[in-house]
Amino acid sequence: MKGIKLLGAIGLISVVALNLGACGKSNNTQSSNTDVKNFKSAVPTKTAKKGGVVKVAIETDTPFSGIFNYELSTNTIDSEVMQYGAETLFKTDNHYLYSNKGAATIKINPKAKTATVNIKKDVKWSDGKPVTAKDYEYAYEIIANKNSGSKRYSSSLTDLIGLEDYHDGKTKTIKGFEMPDGPNGRKAILHFKTMKPGMMQAGNGYIWENAVPYHYLKDVPFDKLISSDKIRKHPIFFGPYKLSKIVPGQSLTWVPNEYYYQGQPKLDKITASVISPNSVTQAIRSNKFDVISVLNSQWGGAKQTKNVNFIKSIPLGYSYLAFKVGKWNAKKGENVMDPDSKMSNKALRQAIAYGMNVSAVDKRYTQGLSFKVPTLIPAQFGDYFDKSIKGYTYNIKKGNELLDKAGYKKKGTYRVQPNGKPLTINLAAMSGNSLQEAIIKNYIQQWKKEGLKVQLTGNRLIELNSFYDKIQNDDPSVDMFMGVWNLAHEPSPNNLYGEKSPLNYSRFVTKKNNQLLEEMNSQKAFNHKYRIDKFHEWQKYMDDEAYVVPISNSYRITAVNKNITGYSLQPSDSSGNSFPNWYKVAYVK
Repeated sequence: MKGIKLLGAIGLISVVALNLGACGKSNNTQSSNTDVKNFKSAVPTKTAKKGGVVKVAIETDTPFSGIFNYELSTNTIDSEVMQYGAETLFKTDNHYLYSNKGAATIKINPKAKTATVNIKKDVKWSDGKPVTAKDYEYAYEIIANKNSGSKRYSSSLTDLIGLEDYHDGKTKTIKGFEMPDGPNGRKAILHFKTMKPGMMQAGNGYIWENAVPYHYLKDVPFDKLISSDKIRKHPIFFGPYKLSKIVPGQSLTWVPNEYYYQGQPKLDKITASVISPNSVTQAIRSNKFDVISVLNSQWGGAKQTKNVNFIKSIPLGYSYLAFKVGKWNAKKGENVMDPDSKMSNKALRQAIAYGMNVSAVDKRYTQGLSFKVPTLIPAQFGDYFDKSIKGYTYNIKKGNELLDKAGYKKKGTYRVQPNGKPLTINLAAMSGNSLQEAIIKNYIQQWKKEGLKVQLTGNRLIELNSFYDKIQNDDPSVDMFMGVWNLAHEPSPNNLYGEKSPLNYSRFVTKKNNQLLEEMNSQKAFNHKYRIDKFHEWQKYMDDEAYVVPISNSYRITAVNKNITGYSLQPSDSSGNSFPNWYKVAYVK
């Protein structure tokens, strides 16, 4: 499904669990909220010198699997451990649009229904062989060949003409993958069945963005690739560093790739080693690593550390509150809305949104690591984000006025439905962070001020697997629920909120929503202004209807040795895979 990335891109996670910091208040008299807001996304730029070893922490409770291939790997840790060499073909600007500053350029032609990819002349594998058009096609072959066991094959990728026939064994080549200068050339023309405006955006799901060394792996049968030593122990890449040593599941050593197309990187060596998440705070305090991510729950104990630069990044995502207003029809493969559902009244949904003191919760519990999100399109998407929308700010008075006007009359402490029947709203929320229960109880108390009786489904927070089961199967014990989206780089919300999307867990379906989603992904939407207008119109519509209400996002903090320069988490500085461009990382002169 387009928009869903196996590496943690879209998933229903915990309520505010990802957004919470350590318990208690900061001992620092200065506002930590101000501190975090002022953090940069890159360390200061200084004159670099050659040489030195950088030690990086891999935070995990389990050994990494070591599948050094994006087409076959299915977890984030594998991506993390190969980031130093596994550069993708394309780079982006800070709004995730292709920038043509990477190893290859890409040009989308909507009229011809093509994407033309030109690999730059000096791009070579770490064994000195040039990266070719065949290497790019081979990545598609690995994904589409049933024998490889790849989990990357999707309906979005099958928009490439011939990929489905190759997958089904009807052809031995991919018809829509043209190599005008032959397999050893550097040019590829991809021919598509239909064109989507999202193709202009990196991470769109329609265009694969990696190449694989065909000359190196061609003798390995597809069904042996994932277990091959050429994948597991001796992989080759065209990024700035090459793998020189591996202790399986535990550590890796990377040295400069002498054939890197941008020139020789400055570091002598990069070592990446596994560390238990429970040991992160102590490792940061003792400066054991030069680069280490700060777990939000451990921020309180780490933030006073000296000799480091704390830098921030903002994930593409948000936590949200959603209202169940229908069910999923598996037979038809679509969401079906129930106009008589308990939460179908817009005034009730809006009042609940006004009853959430999100900013106060963020300030009290997250030490400045979380912040309120106003719309369902994050600000990182640039002009697609409608900055005129302020979202639902805490306003109990406004909530009570809406409920009074809509006929939700008070009988004693709590309100009843307009038909006079008692109103009890069941909220599903996942167990997790130790602060979760306190935050949920807080919201329940705020809603009580509006006369709304809200209780936890089953009178408790729900274990992760049971929570998934209830939400996905439309359990009648759930009237509303809290979750988190992690988003793909292409901003279209169709796969989260469309009529045919099983991920539309609220199950709302309206003609207006269908219309707006269709328009923002139509041929007309290749006109950038038209697409922006439709995105803004959709955000205003969703803000007003309040079927899904965004809550918060959270900064991610990384501690970097103060003697290091060139480390940046800006999308435009990425190696194309959301990790830093390690070619630029060096010690200060």
